[in-house]
Amino acid sequence: MHPRWLVILLGFLLLAGWEGVADEGPRPLFVEGYSGQVSYAPGDELSLHVSTSAAKFSVEILRVGAKTETVWTADNLNGREFPIPEDASSQGCRWPGAWSMKIPAEWRSGYYQVVFRVRDNGGKFVQRNARTATGQCYFIVRSATPGSAGRVLLQFATHTYNAYNNWGGFSLYAYHGRGGNQGHRVSYERPPSSLFANWEQSFVEWAERAGYALEYAANGDLESRPEMLKAYKLVLSVGHDEYWSAPMRDALERYIGEGGNVAFFSGNTCCWQVRAEDGGQALTCWKQNFQQDPVYSARKSYGTLATLWSHHLVERPENTLTGVGFLWGGYHKSHGQLMDASGAYAVHRPDHWLFEGTGLKRGDSFGAKDTIVGYECDGCELEWKEGLPFPTHRDGTPKTFEVLASAPAQWHPDDCEWYERWENGRKGNAVLGTYVRGGTVVTVGSTDWSHGLRGGDPVVDRITRNVLERLGR
Repeated sequence: MHPRWLVILLGFLLLAGWEGVADEGPRPLFVEGYSGQVSYAPGDELSLHVSTSAAKFSVEILRVGAKTETVWTADNLNGREFPIPEDASSQGCRWPGAWSMKIPAEWRSGYYQVVFRVRDNGGKFVQRNARTATGQCYFIVRSATPGSAGRVLLQFATHTYNAYNNWGGFSLYAYHGRGGNQGHRVSYERPPSSLFANWEQSFVEWAERAGYALEYAANGDLESRPEMLKAYKLVLSVGHDEYWSAPMRDALERYIGEGGNVAFFSGNTCCWQVRAEDGGQALTCWKQNFQQDPVYSARKSYGTLATLWSHHLVERPENTLTGVGFLWGGYHKSHGQLMDASGAYAVHRPDHWLFEGTGLKRGDSFGAKDTIVGYECDGCELEWKEGLPFPTHRDGTPKTFEVLASAPAQWHPDDCEWYERWENGRKGNAVLGTYVRGGTVVTVGSTDWSHGLRGGDPVVDRITRNVLERLGR
């Protein structure tokens, strides 16, 4: 054989050998999973649906509150990898249950975090490294007997968590969707993302440290279990509670009309109407593409049109529930809007019981240190008389609503110009206020109120206590 061909043959054999070794390198190590339901009560069967490249995985379940406590661990569970359906974002993963257990009676109501862990030693002949991977999901535990541990219910904004989850490629937003596309249906039956740490966690930790006995539920429980509301004196919304179904809203408005109290320590609240489907395991919202909603095409009744609650076709602005709405609010120190603003509220009516014990006077401001007015804010149409703001009530704000404090807010043009009744150049406000209609409703008009509790702001602390003490006992 000619020496030149011998060199080529040896090179080929060497390359094939190295490729063979490379083929025996390790695959990526991963573990992902989700809970079979968002909300459980003690005695219910918890199921976890897990896909992993490892042969074994472990589970740790923690209750997150004033203290983060491990309540359950399980090791050496059999792992298996499952395919990801093309429509996983909208229709779910359809993975079988990998592990289940009955939720013990002693587990307190609260937010529960599940941590999945896997480890291996890398490849057989190469890349022999100790490797680990983790995945997470969550679920909510309700009280087995509503109201037995406390008369205040905090319903977590789990619909908002699901709306922003782009696992599988799509969420209800285009900015992080595959190919820049926006979905119109999102399933809970896929590995979740959670916004709990952004807002509700600070409130829960503060309340439990302060000795308030809260019970907890998911957004969807207001729709599937509306009777539970009768057990509570006060219902709380905290943080970014953006997506509401009509049955949820019907239940809470009925509760208020019958004398129940609600505090919205939240902003951008009840902005978009969703329809729960598959027994609450999926949400549909067409948003600005409402013309594609079958409800619109039917042209019979637009009451459940999955778009803005404030849309003129729906005719049910969130103001009639919360007192305020996003069309008259907007952004404050976010989305490039009012980035040099203070993050504080200016006080207008300091003699109101909400400000008792704060020492605030008219014109004072509070909350700047922790930017409690931030991200997304709700307001109402205002008119000013002798230096004080009053609602016009043309936007659905109740006749008894009092404006107690405010801060400037405004929309980003990209968010609002699709709406055919938007007034270009509109300026809005974050509005803190209250009204009475059977029960008492308080709203703070900002997603970021709980950041003041996290930062130890004494005024935010006292106002929050005033609400819980007066309306929750």
